[in-house]
Amino acid sequence: MPYSSSTTSNISNTMIQNTLYSNKWNLCKPLRYTNNKWNLCKPSTTYQFTSKDRNTSKNKKLYIHQGSATMVVHGKDANERYAVVTGANKGIGFETVRQLALAGVTVILTARDEKRGTHAVDSLALPNVIFHQLDVRDDESVHSLVDFISNKFGRLDILVNNAGASGVTVDEDSLRAMKIDPASWLSGQAMNVVQGVIKTSYHTAKECLDTNYYGVKRVTQGLLPLLELSTYGGRIVGVSSLRSELRRIPSEQIRKELGDIETLTEQKIDKVVDWFFHDLKHDMLEANGWSMMLPAYSISKATLNAYTRVLAKKYPNMCINCVHPGYVDTDINWHTGTMTVEEGAKGSVFLALLPDGGPTGCYFDRTEVAEF
Repeated sequence: MPYSSSTTSNISNTMIQNTLYSNKWNLCKPLRYTNNKWNLCKPSTTYQFTSKDRNTSKNKKLYIHQGSATMVVHGKDANERYAVVTGANKGIGFETVRQLALAGVTVILTARDEKRGTHAVDSLALPNVIFHQLDVRDDESVHSLVDFISNKFGRLDILVNNAGASGVTVDEDSLRAMKIDPASWLSGQAMNVVQGVIKTSYHTAKECLDTNYYGVKRVTQGLLPLLELSTYGGRIVGVSSLRSELRRIPSEQIRKELGDIETLTEQKIDKVVDWFFHDLKHDMLEANGWSMMLPAYSISKATLNAYTRVLAKKYPNMCINCVHPGYVDTDINWHTGTMTVEEGAKGSVFLALLPDGGPTGCYFDRTEVAEF
């Protein structure tokens, strides 16, 4: 239940508004208290964000229209929220668990390896973090997690799809010896330099797509019935990448297939994945305009983004978004990143804890809305 008028004096309008501002919410109008509810942007239902245009380096404003712009401040503790974070025994996933748990959320830390997962939970030493084994590529493993949550909690409030695979094999010693400038990694200019030490095979690509795209679908579809029972409105976060952005794919046809939200479907996304594997098998990736900088990883994250948009349309009462965490120093980029995991987890946590009526179907660069 929302707070009654008798308790309104205990809630500071300024405090709530400052909290939203500090989390990058650029509200177009102040919060107001009417009809026992705190309302955002009344009477407009448009959220305004400021985002930097990478092509001009100038700030631009983006507007996200929502069916309702009402945020109800519930008289419930945050520790009544239940979250799952996949691939969370290390890196950004581990830090996401830590930050959510410190915010009062009960978090199920998942990992393929039970020993590493339980060690991660033990190292956090937080009473509201528990472990459950999960291999996102295995149906039975997903079913086991679903049954566990259903029996123990009866619902789920937050799902962070963090588990990922790079889709390549790497000669790490040779890569480190190259001392490649981070800017070259981010721009993709390092592609020609690293081709000799970073290799994509059909096997590594299949593992990548089965984790980063099909794994996300497998886990999300399994947990959706529990997310629909959330008393807070479900939150789904897909951890994406700069490499996912459609402007980085040379082929106009591929960009159109994944970027046209009006015609986008799961079936169409699956066909793009099949098309990628066909071209990979026949050594036609470059000729047909696929991204050649970590090709499997790039398309796995582009399809993750597309799937996010499809889900958001299908489940409008949830907040379903994807996020590029930044160039973070983790295993998946062989520790070439420049940001800490604490910084990298910020975007996932921000989206996991969005207030009611928050944006959905969006791609974020950390905590700012960006273009797909």
